[in-house]
Amino acid sequence: MTARLHLTTALALATAAACSARTHRTPDDTLVVLVDQAMTSADPRSTVRESDLKLSRLVCPGLVVMDALDSEPQLGLAAAIDRVDDLTWDVTLKPDVTFSDGTPVTSDDVAWTYESAIADGSKVLAERFERFERLDARRVRIHLKKPLATLITDLDIGIAARHAADAKGKFPGGLAIGAGPYRVDSITPDRVRLSVNPHWAGPPPALPKIDFKVVRDAAARIVMLAGGSADLVQNGIRYDLVDDVLARPRLVEQRGASTKLTYLMFNNRDPILADARVRRALAMAIDRPTIVAKKFGGRAVVATGLVPPGHWAYRAPAQPLVEDLAAAARLLDAAGYPDPDGPGGKPRLALVYKASSDQFRVAVARVIAAQLARLDIAIEVRPFEFGTFFADVKKGAFQLASMQTGDITEPDMYYAYFHSSRIPDKDHPDDTNRWRYANPEVDRLLTAGRSELDRAKRVELYAQAQAILLDEMPIVPLWHEDNVAVVNRAVTGFQVLPSARWSSFPRAAKR
Repeated sequence: MTARLHLTTALALATAAACSARTHRTPDDTLVVLVDQAMTSADPRSTVRESDLKLSRLVCPGLVVMDALDSEPQLGLAAAIDRVDDLTWDVTLKPDVTFSDGTPVTSDDVAWTYESAIADGSKVLAERFERFERLDARRVRIHLKKPLATLITDLDIGIAARHAADAKGKFPGGLAIGAGPYRVDSITPDRVRLSVNPHWAGPPPALPKIDFKVVRDAAARIVMLAGGSADLVQNGIRYDLVDDVLARPRLVEQRGASTKLTYLMFNNRDPILADARVRRALAMAIDRPTIVAKKFGGRAVVATGLVPPGHWAYRAPAQPLVEDLAAAARLLDAAGYPDPDGPGGKPRLALVYKASSDQFRVAVARVIAAQLARLDIAIEVRPFEFGTFFADVKKGAFQLASMQTGDITEPDMYYAYFHSSRIPDKDHPDDTNRWRYANPEVDRLLTAGRSELDRAKRVELYAQAQAILLDEMPIVPLWHEDNVAVVNRAVTGFQVLPSARWSSFPRAAKR
């Protein structure tokens, strides 16, 4: 059954429910949100899944928050963050911040949150922070190992209540206690329920409850939205189906620019793909504007660099990546892969493109494969269940694959993605340079970028690194996909944020 027929069937099933004059069948005091991925914990120290990260920030906000439309950090639990010297910073907590159980947030909770995350194996935090000094109940002094330009954004980690953890420093059932607008009532594999934090210091949420329902089937999510038994889905409906879903009168779309980058990765240790000329040739054979227009319905923008346009670290490349089949063919010839018998005969190369089993992502992968075939490159697209797919990527068991970054709020993501120290190994299998790229000059520039406190100088360092990366092409920046929410018309106050976090949920109401 085609996706279009599948959708038509789903909407037909919801017709009877849609006839009601009332635009929603959800409780008036509850925001019902559909998600496609289970949430296992609200503990901000152990958020591996994106859904867990979003949940933890509703429950356990950090010293700063990263939810502004311009991706600039804003004070959260902190009243002030003061520089003592390049290696020493003092954080003062707001006087009125209280955990959801009524106990005050203290400097000990702040220090413990970071210390326990480091003790639990956080390589990222361990290389940044030397120690945390409790000055008094509301002040903590942070001692760094070296000057750190990323410090303010690093303080986005959620703060949890130390006294609520067990003897091993864990929160039973993932029920962390924080000082956010909501507290966690229950977490199960298919449902997470939140209620308002009675001690929340900010404006009270318009809806006192949030009910997250895990619905893995895309058609089922559409039925529930169309029938009024759910209020909102964010980034949970395929881009090529959104317009059809919006045909239902009770539903509206909210969308905004994203801080994420979708990219095609090459295994830089593969015998064929180790040659930068091959990687660049493949990049030049992809018609990204056409894919954005036809597969995303315009709900994405072609990536011109590695950070999204509008970000303070964005610098348009001097030589932007454009489709050029003739130049790509010359690069392949020079790399030793000439077309053996002309167009339509034996391929120059045969490569495997691994993709997650998500229907839409597989469809996009096949479009890219068809475009590469114009160079007489045979691409076999192999879909895998996401867990298997991601495990292979981490192990380096792939040639081509595509993924999406997390939120790019800080250009230090360059370090995480391209510094050679971030290549996964047996001791650090979850490191993020999964394409196994190494370049000493890029290492130097990225190391300098994370310690340079002058923003203008940082931008220049990252621009230099970007120029090398776009020439050697360890990954192909494809596009920045919009954050798209489909919302029941009865819901007001909700706003899509660049980070796609749920920070606007407390402002959501129903009419």
